[in-house]
Amino acid sequence: MKASPGARSWMAAGVRHELLTRALPALRHDMAAPVSVIRMGLLVLKRQAAATPDPANWTERLSLIEDQVGLLASGVHSLRAWELSVGDEEITRSELVAQCTGLMRVAFELNGIGLLVAEELSPERDEMRFPSGAALRYMLLGALGYLHDTAPRLGEISIEADGDEGLSLVARRGESEPADPLAGAHRAPRALAIDAIALQSLAEGLGYAVSVEPELVRFGLRSAPPEV
Repeated sequence: MKASPGARSWMAAGVRHELLTRALPALRHDMAAPVSVIRMGLLVLKRQAAATPDPANWTERLSLIEDQVGLLASGVHSLRAWELSVGDEEITRSELVAQCTGLMRVAFELNGIGLLVAEELSPERDEMRFPSGAALRYMLLGALGYLHDTAPRLGEISIEADGDEGLSLVARRGESEPADPLAGAHRAPRALAIDAIALQSLAEGLGYAVSVEPELVRFGLRSAPPEV
């Protein structure tokens, strides 16, 4: 039985939820770090207040806390970047790659999987901006998740430019199975693995054309026109 449009929409939403769940540890760390610094700074201020007050030290500590509060506010604000909205911010291809690899690098490296970014995706060479940054973030994370979950004996994933307006992700096999006992601990259970059908559903729900092969994913950064 062919899935109804509503069922396909729910499937795409489920894939987005799984991707956000995988990115949450990195997001949580980015917001928890400033909180730890703020707590330490307040503890020091309390001790200084109980002893002889030093205006210079107070100014320095308060400035540090102010900076960390700014970082925390920025982290909370960044959560809006995951919302699919009409007025979503634009993003360059290099910014997109940097954000997504930053979110997933630690989890991948725990599995002995390297993330390589081609030189042509450096910020100095890539200034074209594309709409729907949140949707593109889900697309790139989805492509990374697909190769992570399905490619056999995965050693590294290379992210390369595909023309002027696309990305290509190539999975390459490692020389041997990872020896780290924690390797595999962050892989999704089979029931939640992102397979080709899940990635295609995600792309369809977001309006992008994607080419999915066992060890290669290619997609454009501009949404495809709707089918008539």
